Amino acid sequence: MSLTDRFLKYVTYDTQSSEESGMTPSTEKQRVFAEALKQELIAEGLCDVELDSLGYLYATLPANTHRNVPTIGFIAHLDTSPDASGFQVKPRIVRNYDGSEIPLSEGIVTSPSQFPELLAHKGEDIIVTDGTTLLGADDKAGIAEIVEAMVYLKNHPELEHGTIRIAFNPDEEIGMGARHFDVKKFGCQFAYTMDGSEVGELEFENFNAASAKISIKGRSVHPGMAKGKMVNAARIATELVQQLPQTETPETTEGYEGFYHITAISGSCTEATLSFIIRDHDRDIFERRKSRIQEIVDGINQQYGTDTATLVLNDQYYNMQEKVAPQMYIIDIAQEAIRKAGATPRIQAIRGGTDGAQLSFMGLPCPNIFAGGLNFHGPHEFCPIPSMEKAMMTVVNICCITAEKLGK
Repeated sequence: MSLTDRFLKYVTYDTQSSEESGMTPSTEKQRVFAEALKQELIAEGLCDVELDSLGYLYATLPANTHRNVPTIGFIAHLDTSPDASGFQVKPRIVRNYDGSEIPLSEGIVTSPSQFPELLAHKGEDIIVTDGTTLLGADDKAGIAEIVEAMVYLKNHPELEHGTIRIAFNPDEEIGMGARHFDVKKFGCQFAYTMDGSEVGELEFENFNAASAKISIKGRSVHPGMAKGKMVNAARIATELVQQLPQTETPETTEGYEGFYHITAISGSCTEATLSFIIRDHDRDIFERRKSRIQEIVDGINQQYGTDTATLVLNDQYYNMQEKVAPQMYIIDIAQEAIRKAGATPRIQAIRGGTDGAQLSFMGLPCPNIFAGGLNFHGPHEFCPIPSMEKAMMTVVNICCITAEKLGK
């Protein structure tokens, strides 16, 4: 089975996660895919293949050297985003893409005028959707690349490597992928998530992240007799939003710039709720952003009465740079591996988070490497086959370089 065949097979599994279920995995269909992968890994000759009760799948490729080489790992996630359907994905290969618009289905076109990144892959074979679902390269490309790399190493015993551990986890797309990851059982000195996008990407910086939910209690009175009596929760909610910097939102920021993002707002005169996410790469600025939210809520309570507004603020993840920077040889190895695979390393900060960010703070330094797909979470997602091939060889190269550089 080729790398492309694996990917085309994997995307036929509907594995959307769900924020509402409260279970792990959040959807049973992720477990169905994990069970199929388990059987495939056993058939390919990997060892210690284990699917635990929470849908986390682990396996081992044993070392083929007597030297002492650090055990390293590769991780990808089973689920696809709840943002777009993953049911009955119908992938199609566009051979030798010519740079023009790509008809997906009647009335649905992926155009380089809207998605200029297509033009970087002119002349390549690319995999697209039929326009009714996402593709699932996030992160089934990563899974296919890791599995294919293990098979490649197994079939090329002349390539020296230490013990390699792989893991596929559920629920990354809803921020829960690392929650039940057994770092101790995984047993690696360091690892990489294969969950990036464009070819060459290498990421070891990400946002610090928090969520904020604000509940506002109002007092409803007939509007004709409301003076001095009514407390309009919906209007207070809009006042609160206006007190945040209007130039520090996702649609006005880029690079290392952080933001406040209102993800939901609802309400009436009687009650209102607002949900925010808070993001910044700089830990000190991140803490100040959280403090600003608290100050605004305190101001609302001073103006309208104690307990008018209630804030629930929760940290979600932190910038993995804090944990990776002391071990930059992990990044050096990855850069060399990417070059050997025929790509140019593109180190950049993630304007988001990965399972690797949380795992890094759980004791497993875990940068993120490109998987090759683009336009994730929607029907215009596509995946160039050469990018997947370079990602797969990057995994192979990391294993060999680790043995060469760190073996004793």
